[in-house]
Amino acid sequence: MAKVKLGLNRLNPDQKVSLANTIITSMTGNANFTTPNPTLASLTTLKTTLSTKIAAVNAAQAALDTALAERDAAEVALDGGLTQEASYVENTSDGDPVKIESAGMQVREAATPIGVPTQVLNLVLTAGDFDGSLDAAWDPVRGASSYEIYISVDPVSGTSWTFKQSSPKSSAHIAGLTSGAKMWVRVRAIGAANEGPWSDPATKTVP
Repeated sequence: MAKVKLGLNRLNPDQKVSLANTIITSMTGNANFTTPNPTLASLTTLKTTLSTKIAAVNAAQAALDTALAERDAAEVALDGGLTQEASYVENTSDGDPVKIESAGMQVREAATPIGVPTQVLNLVLTAGDFDGSLDAAWDPVRGASSYEIYISVDPVSGTSWTFKQSSPKSSAHIAGLTSGAKMWVRVRAIGAANEGPWSDPATKTVP
């Protein structure tokens, strides 16, 4: 025996209203269904109620969108006014922190040098997408402008390390390696004050 498939859980409110319209139209005067339950009049009332609520939600959403846009514009305007006021206070006070604070504004802390970058931590090597390559990743170091990557063949010695490449971010694709070779990698951060200490070396066999 065939079963009715409504699929209500996959329909949005507008689609349900459309489905109700189709059913009401199809069942009106249909000799196969002379005593609908609920009645078509009741079904029409339910459909009309949902349509009304959909319209109310749409109107409320439009009003909210307008209100949000107006709020954002007002926020931008206030930001501009506060920034201009801060500039006036800064210039008029000649940078006197007491005078600045008397205007209800905070005093920006003086920039302090970061110093020598700290050690690169958590260096991890994984196989690259292509033969003869490795992917390296590590924790970013505060104040680092770049990172130096050195490699060494196995076994490691005091003179086996050679510069491979630099990276502006805390990851790098290292290509041009020998497939099947056991490769060692170490990384250090480069900052304005100098270079930081080397990371603990990591090793992986090149795919």
